[in-house]
Amino acid sequence: MTQWLEWAKELQALAQTGLFYTRDVYDQERFERIRQIAVEMMSELAELSLPEVIERFSNEVGYQTPKIDTRGVVWHHNKVLLVQERDGLWSLPGGWMDITETIRSNTLKELHEEAGVTATAERIIMVQDRNRHNAGTSLFTIVKFFVECEYHSHSFKANSETLAVDFFSLDDLPPLCEEKTTAKQLALCWQARQAGDDWQVLFD
Repeated sequence: MTQWLEWAKELQALAQTGLFYTRDVYDQERFERIRQIAVEMMSELAELSLPEVIERFSNEVGYQTPKIDTRGVVWHHNKVLLVQERDGLWSLPGGWMDITETIRSNTLKELHEEAGVTATAERIIMVQDRNRHNAGTSLFTIVKFFVECEYHSHSFKANSETLAVDFFSLDDLPPLCEEKTTAKQLALCWQARQAGDDWQVLFD
């Protein structure tokens, strides 16, 4: 089923690109039909309603590219900073990279918005394909950047995205939102912390 979903995603991307570049009215009709078929396939395979799938792609135009997700990795007394999502599960603070941001600035922005944390972005630990390393399958291709940050301070207030913030040791983790953060990813972040300057950036 995963392979079928990947094919549907590729069909959608090809149709979206074709719609953007073609000037032939007949080709536009063909690409619209291909996109419709891809959306119907995604709806069946991902168990989402047609309106949900259409909404996710309705604002997508032009050549489809991966989305970037940055995650701030902050250690304090050998414990890692996690935020509690609205569903009660926990993850590394982070989210979509805005078009006005860089990897560094987006990481720090998300840390401040979700956790109230002030930090310095020090280095990239790893770059991963979300669908290869996290639970579930996203309709988008998502590239996750894990950025190690040096903790300065924090002053948290509950907000529209997160309910709480805390530091956890790796042997006493709370229930994780594995679509965003897994125990294995946190373990790799800790290995990077221990390795210091000897750490080699991991990437798919």
